[in-house]
Amino acid sequence: MKRSKVLQITVIANLTALAVLFYFFPKFPLPFFPGFLEIQFSNLPAIIGGYALGPIAGGAIVVIRTLIKLPFSTTAYVGELVDLLIGLSTVLTSAYIYKRNRTLKGALLGMGVGTIVWVVVAVAANYFFVIDFYVEFFFNGAIEPLVGMASMIPGITAENFMSKYILYAAIPFNLLLSVIVYSVTFLVYKRISHFIDELAKRFQK
Repeated sequence: MKRSKVLQITVIANLTALAVLFYFFPKFPLPFFPGFLEIQFSNLPAIIGGYALGPIAGGAIVVIRTLIKLPFSTTAYVGELVDLLIGLSTVLTSAYIYKRNRTLKGALLGMGVGTIVWVVVAVAANYFFVIDFYVEFFFNGAIEPLVGMASMIPGITAENFMSKYILYAAIPFNLLLSVIVYSVTFLVYKRISHFIDELAKRFQK
């Protein structure tokens, strides 16, 4: 039992370290989205950990990763809060589905539902508090700077900013990012799972 716990802690620690690393690199914007929306893969190790060790382990990776990232925040912690909400809801949902049905079908179902949850939580966060917070905290209540940063969105103005931003940026960006992350998970999970199984056998000796 002790060896099993040690193995779990070891795997969680290593995946958390990867999640923190992926918070910073690779990290890049895409030209057809506002520059403050950046591709980063910090949820990838958490999803893998959730699939391999269960929802609680995956959730722990998200929480610890976020706490480590907080001192480096450039968004007054709001970006980290959103990442925490997206990470927890996505990882817990997909890992729970896979835990109940550890088959290819269960894995794909977890990824599909996890993708939907990811997009819904991201859109809800932007709609209910993220945009308003940035406008008030960073731009003294003026939305025009955000409009300028989102000028690649056709027809965007201060009056229609929220609807245009969600339709042309928040939804497609988070859909694209979640599909990429889950696709990579699908490609590498089996190899990592076999590696963890081999470690478990060694711990049992």
